[in-house]
Amino acid sequence: MAAEDTSVSGVSGRYATALFELARDQKVVDEVKADLERFEGLLTESADLKRLVRSPVFAADAQSRALSAVLDKAGIAGITANFLKVLTANRRLFAVADVIRAYRALVAKFKGEATADVTVAEALSDKNLDALKVALKSVTGKDVALNVKIDPSIIGGLVVKLGSRMIDSSLRTKLNSIKHAMKEAG
Repeated sequence: MAAEDTSVSGVSGRYATALFELARDQKVVDEVKADLERFEGLLTESADLKRLVRSPVFAADAQSRALSAVLDKAGIAGITANFLKVLTANRRLFAVADVIRAYRALVAKFKGEATADVTVAEALSDKNLDALKVALKSVTGKDVALNVKIDPSIIGGLVVKLGSRMIDSSLRTKLNSIKHAMKEAG
């Protein structure tokens, strides 16, 4: 089933599919997703961990020992920890961000969800997030998971990317449109 999904391909897709099928069989899909997201958060926060994951300079055993320490400290165990150790042993840890993204896509498809990437100028309240989810659900007919990114450079409004569709209602874009219109008129 999952192997037919065209949204996951390449090395990261194969690893994500294997992990998803194992997690699905053991009925721990959400737990694995939460562990992967926790690891992704650690990657975002730590430049040293990011370097460990991406750099081919580290020997496999050194990378494995360091990863084990990080996983123990983060409380990531079970299937997810074993999976990350397999990635390390196979010298594929550099692809972990793509694997996490592909796994998320497989989970969303399995649950009948859609995922929207939302860029906002400042953090949205829970009320606004819920309203956005409801609006996107009315358009797609599916529950929509939001990946929210804060980017103050858009000034205001928001940019929503849902599948191949993108809606840009940012103030920056509107100001640029006015600027171009004024240049053409003047």
